[in-house]
Amino acid sequence: MIAPPPEAATREAVARALAEDLGDAGDVTTEAIVPAAAPGRAVLVAREACVVAGLGAFEEAFRALEPAVKVTRLVAEGEPAAAGAVVARVEGPLRAILAAERTALNFLQRLSGIATLTRRFVEAAPGVQIRDTRKTTPGLRALEKYAVRAGGGTNHRMGLFDRVLVKDNHVAAAGGVGAAIARMRAARPGMPIEVECETLDQVREALEAGADELLLDNMDPAGLREAARLARGRARTEASGGVTLAMVGEIATTGVDAVSSGALTHSAPAVDLALEMEP
Repeated sequence: MIAPPPEAATREAVARALAEDLGDAGDVTTEAIVPAAAPGRAVLVAREACVVAGLGAFEEAFRALEPAVKVTRLVAEGEPAAAGAVVARVEGPLRAILAAERTALNFLQRLSGIATLTRRFVEAAPGVQIRDTRKTTPGLRALEKYAVRAGGGTNHRMGLFDRVLVKDNHVAAAGGVGAAIARMRAARPGMPIEVECETLDQVREALEAGADELLLDNMDPAGLREAARLARGRARTEASGGVTLAMVGEIATTGVDAVSSGALTHSAPAVDLALEMEP
């Protein structure tokens, strides 16, 4: 089962989005045209093949306006939907359905896009872990990282608080890799330490200093292969830096344990999903 995002994160994100769309006056078009008691029914249709993610936020957009709106899921989170497939049915007060429609779709299209791209990375790179980064939309990290999980990927870290990543600026501030690792060990004993490396010399230095994991930044396949060889049995390895779908398959053959890509969240195109009203 895919661990969902925290309910509070979903509620808060949806509330902000609805407030942005409805403003102080509400949906002036719908309220003028649609009778208050009018019922409505609609189907959610995938207009292109995708991996579905974000139905929780989709449902929350309707519930936040009108708890009587009922959403029936026909495709599960993390499952593929073919072009033309009916993903869900929506029924309830028509005013609420129309007023929440765009917000609901915005979340679902965005999150399904992330899940779909992540699944393509996973399928293109068998045998390695596909990880995301912190390159997420401000305020939507919990939801976007959930979408990565729905696509079969792994969350690298949720923020600066839950994993150690010693980068070049940290090394410079500490006066060297060894000093940086020593300070981390003293401050957070037992917490695994990952060190960013751009060269094989830095890989050797980080291994000698006792790094638990190496972030191999912008190395070519030959460099990744040698770094993975040097680290084998001593530290886990993660390839990163400008990784695209076109290159991830070759990177997976170098022997690294994981590949991370900011593209999963910052460059995933929205999926074409539509809410089609029924008579």
